[in-house]
Amino acid sequence: MDPKGIGTTISSLRRRQDMTQAQLAEHLKVSSKTVSKWENGLGYPEITQFPALAELFGVTIDFLMTGERKGIAIAGNLITDLVKNIESFPKVGMLAKISGYERAVGGCVPNTAINLAKIERGLPITAIGMVGDDEHGRYVISTLQKYGIDTGNVGVSASSPTAFCDVMSLPTGERTFFTAQGANDAFSPADIDLNSLNCKILHIGYILLLDRFDQPDDEYGTVMARFLHDAQQKGIKTSIDTVSDASADYGALVVPALKYCNFAMMNEIECCAISGLAPYRTDGRLHIENIRTCMQEMAEWGVREKVIVHAKSAGLCLDVKTGEFTVIPSLNIPSERIKGSVGAGDAFAAGCLYALYHGYSDEAMLRLASAAAACNLFAENSIDGMRSKQELLKLEEKYGRIPLC
Repeated sequence: MDPKGIGTTISSLRRRQDMTQAQLAEHLKVSSKTVSKWENGLGYPEITQFPALAELFGVTIDFLMTGERKGIAIAGNLITDLVKNIESFPKVGMLAKISGYERAVGGCVPNTAINLAKIERGLPITAIGMVGDDEHGRYVISTLQKYGIDTGNVGVSASSPTAFCDVMSLPTGERTFFTAQGANDAFSPADIDLNSLNCKILHIGYILLLDRFDQPDDEYGTVMARFLHDAQQKGIKTSIDTVSDASADYGALVVPALKYCNFAMMNEIECCAISGLAPYRTDGRLHIENIRTCMQEMAEWGVREKVIVHAKSAGLCLDVKTGEFTVIPSLNIPSERIKGSVGAGDAFAAGCLYALYHGYSDEAMLRLASAAAACNLFAENSIDGMRSKQELLKLEEKYGRIPLC
């Protein structure tokens, strides 16, 4: 072990968490002088102290010793969102005025990756996907780079344009989407070098919107399932997300992938679409029993660690290994604070991925993820509302949570 390198790593991690040497010393039950010696390369912690340091900083012991931190890779859709605010949806043949317009990044990759970067500055994040050789593509890549995200795995298609989405957003936060898939349809597992990825978790979305991944595979069911299997063989934990599509065959396209997922994340509509159960009761309340049944079925289909569902009123998690089922109501955000909800599911996923990466309990994960989703409501686009982890943790005290009947 290199004492100077270890000391530099400890100092950097301590400062990133706004922690003083005295606070770190108190946590480890050593003197401030001892911590100072470590950080100046005049010694290093006892072997028995490395697990506590790793847990405190949310890194591996290997990272403490080598300085090489495995991060989170986000793969899938990259989109330019053209967000248009309207007062109401017009009837066929009628006119609706657009009261505001904004260009923003969208899709699983920019939304989730940038939200993660805003939750914790310096967290190693890799973006993986495909854009076109056009203005929208350059805009997406430059925006990712602005937040320190590695874009070396974002390919540029010479023949397909960057995907875009017209988002029609109501004052209530409800919205509809009109999308052109563009380069996302050209993106395939062949564009991803799993051997070069330095990540602990690989999150990919969205199933049903990645044409090359949704293709059938004779052995694994779908190309996505084969890809997830290959990632797990490299020692990478895998996570998926899907989209809501009333016409889609969730059984054929989603179920094969579940066998090769460590974590499966989706909303209540998508979760219940796999089993055909209703996510809501006739009175409009969330049907938690049905959702739990569907989550248990997903576990039986092969999800290895956690099935996670987000709904407007709550977040839910089933721990596959223990059978523990956790439900946390959403934050009670006043309607006047809500500016939009584009990308709320990705914000929730970012909170979950951050918590999973750092080893949070299921309850702590859902509390953080629901706060991340609530932040998304504060902006009209999918990323501007996100806050740091410290700010997210204060939101529950400020707003409280809605009653879950």
